[in-house]
Amino acid sequence: MKPVNVGLLGLGTVGGGTVNVLKRNAEEIARRAGRGIVITHAAARDISKARICDTTGITLTTDPREVVDNQDIDVVVELIGGDGLAKEMVVRAIENGKHVVTANKALIARHGNQIFAQAQKKGVMVAFEAAVAGGIPIIKAIREGLAANRIEWLAGIINGTGNFILTEMRDKGRDFADVLAEAQKLGYAEADPTYDVEGIDAAHKLTILAAIAFGIPLQFDKVYTEGITRITREDVAYAEQLGYRIKHLGVARRTAAGIELRVHPTLIPARRLIANVDGVMNSVLVKGDAVGPTLYYGAGAGAEPTASAVVADLVDVVRTLTSDPNNRVPHLAFQPDALHDIPILPMAQVETAYYLRLQAQDKPGVLADVTRILGDLDISIEAVIQKEPSEQDSSVAVIMLTRRVREEKMNQAIAHIEALAAISAPVMRMRMESLK
Repeated sequence: MKPVNVGLLGLGTVGGGTVNVLKRNAEEIARRAGRGIVITHAAARDISKARICDTTGITLTTDPREVVDNQDIDVVVELIGGDGLAKEMVVRAIENGKHVVTANKALIARHGNQIFAQAQKKGVMVAFEAAVAGGIPIIKAIREGLAANRIEWLAGIINGTGNFILTEMRDKGRDFADVLAEAQKLGYAEADPTYDVEGIDAAHKLTILAAIAFGIPLQFDKVYTEGITRITREDVAYAEQLGYRIKHLGVARRTAAGIELRVHPTLIPARRLIANVDGVMNSVLVKGDAVGPTLYYGAGAGAEPTASAVVADLVDVVRTLTSDPNNRVPHLAFQPDALHDIPILPMAQVETAYYLRLQAQDKPGVLADVTRILGDLDISIEAVIQKEPSEQDSSVAVIMLTRRVREEKMNQAIAHIEALAAISAPVMRMRMESLK
């Protein structure tokens, strides 16, 4: 049978890895797909640049339109990134009747509703397994493997850069800025690390996971997003003393009132498996009503781990090239006309437990004032640690763990606590999840 011709947009790290995996495992992939898969054309900004892959036999161009408009190309693989040129090329490929595979989480999170509607209309597939958690097949697991379940919640470490930083801070007692500089030197973080450390990258991925888990439209603009830049090595150490670890977590939960969508630093009991996922690795915990909790772990980035997901999508596309478009696996797991417009809860309505760190003057009555404020708002205290005053000043660090309470109540409590004359710095607040 005639091989399927693939056009590749982008020959960077993932593009090069995709070429290598397809060439190295060509026979095995053909056995799985039922026919060969061959990259015949590729676009890159600089075609003379040294690559991690052998491009022999591939026609190279600097103009991606030449690939997208080529009549001999059956599937376009978009690995450009961003949602500018990438969106233009994906839309153009769909209009040309070509199937699309992409690793672009920003594109899917921000424009996926439009792209999937267009693909449905044209009868083509858009596959995006590599957009979330690199080589972990988490999208396929939720969309197909857990199709019998009503997904109750999911929580994931879905950004390797942030996880590397928090791991180093915990294991070596280092400061955030110091570890970030090393992450940049090692290539884990970009020169501008905002997307990683402020949670935007994780929010893109959480948007996609939540849509597939709950059968809702993609709604990136409604994800509550908070970064890790305010976390100190002292916070990491205090959490350890209390039996917790800090992870930058993406959480999506179905409640009676609506869907929670949030990315923020989170204290997790140290005994949980996901709390022990270290370095640049990713992990996603999914709770279904029938199967219970299931955990997925693996490399969240890198040339060949991500290429593994890209090529798996190519195999899926090739397997279904001749199938009825109306009977393919839906892009967002649920049939397009069966998506529910369930409300997304504002963060103020989310209920969780909290870690609070206060810097207070070391004098009688201060702790009583704080506990009175919490008590007046029906916020119960789970644990308290008071550190010794430092030699430099007379203030002390007070760490509190609370029981579950609505965020709006905690916001009020923090405002009242910070207004006390004896509190000398803004309150550090992190949320806590037991993930039972």
